[in-house]
Amino acid sequence: MPMPSTTARPGPDWPCQVKTPGSHDWERSAVRWLRELVPARYAGYPAFVRHPVLLARHARIQVEHEIRVARTALRTARVELPRTGLHEEVIEHTIKLYAAEVMQLQHIARSVRAVARALTGSGR
Repeated sequence: MPMPSTTARPGPDWPCQVKTPGSHDWERSAVRWLRELVPARYAGYPAFVRHPVLLARHARIQVEHEIRVARTALRTARVELPRTGLHEEVIEHTIKLYAAEVMQLQHIARSVRAVARALTGSGR
């Protein structure tokens, strides 16, 4: 008799690309997902490959930095972009893009924290 599929994701912030903790190969799926969040040169470092908790830590720092960058871009867009000669509709579209990116990155940051907690065994 085949084994039942894994249970529901551990929470709303759990990334759909990562298998449920405890399921077959879940850590490998977590590492694959985390590697996508860091620059390629970091993703291949042996310490990060051998220790997914280190990779999760670096991914958390990376995403936090990206949030700061996106917030700065959003905060300064109305002042700086008109000086570039861009049309107002392009500027407005760009501001919406930055706002959406901040929201997306905040969700990714919560997902990284959830995966990191699972990797360290500290629960959901």
